[in-house]
Amino acid sequence: MSTTTGVHALVRRTHEERVLAALRAHGALSRGELAKRVGLSRTTLSEITANLLQRGAIIVADTDAATRAGSGRPAERLALDPDSGQFLGVDFGHRRVHVAVADASHEIIAQGVERYDDDPPWAERLDIAFQLIDRLSRETGVHFGALQSIGIGVPGPYTGARPGIPAVSWKNQLAPDGVDVAFAERFGAPVVVDNNTRLAALAEAISRPDAVDNLVYLRLSDGVGGGLVVSGRLVTGSRGFAGELGHVTANPSGTPCRCGKRGCLETIASVPAILRACSDAGADVETLEDLAEAVAKGDPAVDAVLREVGSTVGRVLGAAAMTLNPREVVIGGEIVRIAPVLVEQAAATLRYELYSIPSDQPHIVRAAQLRDSDGALGAIAAIFHQSPLLAGYPDPAAAGEPVQQQRSAL
Repeated sequence: MSTTTGVHALVRRTHEERVLAALRAHGALSRGELAKRVGLSRTTLSEITANLLQRGAIIVADTDAATRAGSGRPAERLALDPDSGQFLGVDFGHRRVHVAVADASHEIIAQGVERYDDDPPWAERLDIAFQLIDRLSRETGVHFGALQSIGIGVPGPYTGARPGIPAVSWKNQLAPDGVDVAFAERFGAPVVVDNNTRLAALAEAISRPDAVDNLVYLRLSDGVGGGLVVSGRLVTGSRGFAGELGHVTANPSGTPCRCGKRGCLETIASVPAILRACSDAGADVETLEDLAEAVAKGDPAVDAVLREVGSTVGRVLGAAAMTLNPREVVIGGEIVRIAPVLVEQAAATLRYELYSIPSDQPHIVRAAQLRDSDGALGAIAAIFHQSPLLAGYPDPAAAGEPVQQQRSAL
């Protein structure tokens, strides 16, 4: 891609966003009204709107015949297509993929989840994700002809966005090489890839009414991961490992971890590990639904397991909090809603770990408004690129000319 081509692509995308923003703010407008609001020439605007119409980003809503003065030909009024998916967020977990689609108004218009076996090959995960996107399109009517950007979260560290540094992963896991290329080729849109839990931390931080400039985030899911906001920046570290609290050793003689070590926090506090511990303790628990029922009944064996897990989580978070001195420590994941005692125990342990700090101790909260979709929503937030937390992150709008479109029939 030449520099000239890249500049032209960026300018075109900027013009398109100005047109879409005007339609978001004011509803249906004629081309003349649009030209005045966005400050583009009639020729440039005609080219931009023709392209947006062809891609399905906008539609001809009606004409101004009812309000037009004089006898001239009624002008078409353009509006956003409510079924046009503009932004796609994808969160690949160890055992499931979650997809969220936002329209030009940045509203979520479709989302879904599909499960798979533990850590299948990436080719299989991609196929499952594309099938899920196809299904969402059929069920909701959402189409992707005008897709502007794609954000993808992957488990484990990811550094593929950095020139000259290859994507990395844990010892016993395949790195997600080619994920960005596969999506770019299929949809013809720029792609940003990052660690899925770091994106979940972003979603949590920006969803709060007050600015969070120092935060430690931990998500308990099929795996365990974390994200760090330090001095108002979402940080990745030198190789993408920042916030990987799930692979801090919590029990040196514990069970083997997928990363190649033994006794990591993930082997104790992930959802599969908790369910297994409850079952080993004699509780009839195999799923999160079973766990919720056991918690509601007050099963003492389950309560003991959850308190022990909470204590372990609190100790690991205590070490992170003592190192970073965050304003807030947040625990996310579906299990914290099912088993609040886990969070209560983690909070109590954290208070003990930080007892020597004289004032302003951090507190633990739950991501109550963000459920298992937090990673996909964080991926969309990253491609919106509207938070100061993302200073220094790659901007998909500046990625230049998209890969030649190779779209499926959506």
